[in-house]
Amino acid sequence: MNDMPSALHAHLGYWLRIVSNAVSHSFARKVEAEGVTVAEWVFLRMLHDVDRTAPTLLAERMGMTKGAITKLADRLVEKELVERKANPDDRRAQTLALTPAGRALVPRLAALADRNDAAFFETLEPRERVEMERLLRKIVSTHGLTGLATD
Repeated sequence: MNDMPSALHAHLGYWLRIVSNAVSHSFARKVEAEGVTVAEWVFLRMLHDVDRTAPTLLAERMGMTKGAITKLADRLVEKELVERKANPDDRRAQTLALTPAGRALVPRLAALADRNDAAFFETLEPRERVEMERLLRKIVSTHGLTGLATD
């Protein structure tokens, strides 16, 4: 019987964590230089796809609580990137939308994300990148992983 624990480097999770941390931290520094956090970027990007939405729907799409969405919205309203308005169908409810400044910022941040991905994954051949994405999506699907990476 072998009582030796498996080597740290023998775990795929170890390698995934190294890559994930490097990619995430690099991107975080880039978006923070633009005045937003990664969570705020994800919020802005999700809001970009809709004209106006209720905070509860955004919370559902992002896999976050309504309280967390409210805090993110508060910060983005303060930064004048998001606006709140009364819901015309229900005066007690509010909707969220990007301001013109927020709408202009999203493509710049998306370009940062694209360049960050390119910098880390350019070492892969195109077919390897496609295969890597396929395998990661398979793991996500098999385990029912949900939510968005916001940190």
